[in-house]
Amino acid sequence: MSQIDRQALVSRHNPVIRGIVPMAPLSVGNGEFAFTADMTGMQSFPERYEVPLSTQSQWAWHSSGGKRLWRLEDVRMQYRHGERGGYPIREEDREEPYHWLRQNPHRLQLGQFGFRFSSSSGEPLSSEAITDAEQTLDQWSGILTSRFHVEGVPVLVHTCCHPLRDQFVVTVESPLVSEGRLDVAIRFPAPGIVSRSWDQSIGLHWGEADSHATAFTPLSPVSALLDRSMDEDGYRVALQWSQGVMERESMHAFVLRGRGPEDRLELIAGFTPPDKTPALVSARETAAASREHWERFWREGGAIELADSRDPRANELERRIVQSQFLTAIHCAGSLPPQETGLLYNSWFGKFHLEMHWWHAFHFPLWGRAGLLRRSMSWYRDILPAARKLARSQGYAGARWPKMVAPDGVQSPSPIGPLLIWQQPHPIALAELCYLADPTEETLREYGEIVLESAEFMASFAEWDEAGRRYVLGPPVIPAQERHKGEHTRNPTYELEYWRHGLEVAGEWARRLGVEANPKWEDVRERLSALPVAEGVYLAHEHCPDTFTRTNTDHPSMLGALGMLPGVKADPEVMRATLARVMENWQWETTWGWDYPMAAMTAARLGERNTAVDVLLMDVTKNLYLPNGHNYQRPGLMAYLPGNGGLLTAAAMMACGWRGGPERHAPGFPDDGSWTVRWEGLNRWM
Repeated sequence: MSQIDRQALVSRHNPVIRGIVPMAPLSVGNGEFAFTADMTGMQSFPERYEVPLSTQSQWAWHSSGGKRLWRLEDVRMQYRHGERGGYPIREEDREEPYHWLRQNPHRLQLGQFGFRFSSSSGEPLSSEAITDAEQTLDQWSGILTSRFHVEGVPVLVHTCCHPLRDQFVVTVESPLVSEGRLDVAIRFPAPGIVSRSWDQSIGLHWGEADSHATAFTPLSPVSALLDRSMDEDGYRVALQWSQGVMERESMHAFVLRGRGPEDRLELIAGFTPPDKTPALVSARETAAASREHWERFWREGGAIELADSRDPRANELERRIVQSQFLTAIHCAGSLPPQETGLLYNSWFGKFHLEMHWWHAFHFPLWGRAGLLRRSMSWYRDILPAARKLARSQGYAGARWPKMVAPDGVQSPSPIGPLLIWQQPHPIALAELCYLADPTEETLREYGEIVLESAEFMASFAEWDEAGRRYVLGPPVIPAQERHKGEHTRNPTYELEYWRHGLEVAGEWARRLGVEANPKWEDVRERLSALPVAEGVYLAHEHCPDTFTRTNTDHPSMLGALGMLPGVKADPEVMRATLARVMENWQWETTWGWDYPMAAMTAARLGERNTAVDVLLMDVTKNLYLPNGHNYQRPGLMAYLPGNGGLLTAAAMMACGWRGGPERHAPGFPDDGSWTVRWEGLNRWM
């Protein structure tokens, strides 16, 4: 029986938003679909928010001008080595295909659905007419409740998403409905990317009306079907409402005039690919399904409670832990690896980054929710042919997993992405977590090929250095600390240790599967270069210029060799000195949200328990968690889910421990009596 009052734990950290908080709208969703609302419970005043108010699904993608307008073969390749193919890292004289391939396919915005309020004399009202606005997102039920007044008239709105369908439901109760002063406006944006810069392309595009089409088919007095098309792509929207009339206002805009005898209006909106028709579920059934789904989610997974701690930071850490579980379940638990802003809005041209999949999803099995990780793991199997093709094109064996991709698994041109390698062992590590959660033949069959093909590439990628009698990684390669040039980088510390670890786990998988492992796996693993050290600390890579302190920006990725990983080849005392140097000299304003949990995990493994908590809660902008639970980074990047996922991984490790770690309660938290840690349902990790 649970010793933690799960409902009380979750409910005391329900986000409550009063008025307009431009960077912190609230979302409902299910991992495959999400709807983000403003203070009204819909998307009524998007101009007042810095975060685009989006409606997104895992399956909805678009390619401007068609799916085959350009191919990677149309981009100039760099760093060719003999017969080996190169890397699409520079636009040079092929700027048009370079940028088109970066931007396409991109995730679609499925529409904006908002209230339209009128005064008693029939004039349209702005957001200034809204007073006493208060929203509560009940994480235990997944239902968003919004209360406010319009010219003194009360309005109550409930918004929720069906847990198994791409469908949201809004119910509104107010005298404004029967008075004919509350309508629902529906608009569909253009599908293209506005800017060639990733951090300027996050908004919805309201121009180019002729670049898409919207067909409107009434099905009954209270239902309709909308068919959306753009180039070779499209989707369907089914709408059902309780009273009123739906009318077209323009090519891509509609209004539901909610006139009728009742003070209550219900709107149901469902979304499918163009070859299917949404089967809508009633508002009552959707709300009931949402309550059942989220209660099961909270009761069946792990929990950490810090409520009785004397450290004044405990409540904030507990809030971040609870809200991050909800957010990652919405945004990071779908059938595809998520983009770094999840289904909240598009970033990096609406694509996802495979090096971030670890940060998004590694925590799920640690929190007793391995099934949420398994949803996206099957995608690696789907793109295995594309990953093999990429490896062969560069002269390697096995499967090379790309960095910035869409569902097709084809790498995107980028000055950095094609040279990153730290995503390569991720599928091995993630598959191992799935196996530890479910050590069956079925799990081995499901992910075995992914693991073995990953290892084949890793072994073939390592170059034999005859003079040093060792295997080396790169050049060209860019480490996780991306400030280093590909042509100068050799043997990045974190990647070296991850290569060794990945090949070791792959060898164990071969044994479990009853197949003979490639002998080169062990040869590479045993004769990889030593982790590079200078002045008693680990470097980002072997050719790191001058000393460690001259490159203390971006990710302190060398810490990952003993923290994210068991660090078999890492010297604990050298890593302790490295951690101390990072804490003292790193330019934290240049970091990213996952750097804090990464450093906390390193500190925990080293027994630096106070440092683990201090860095996890460091008071800097990149470690800011907004009232809606999202990890803020900077203007244009108001949500960064790798920070949320990393926080959950670090918290589980610090509370539950790790294999080979100290056999004591909460080994990553200080033991001076300032922290009271209760946990249940967590799993130890490697």
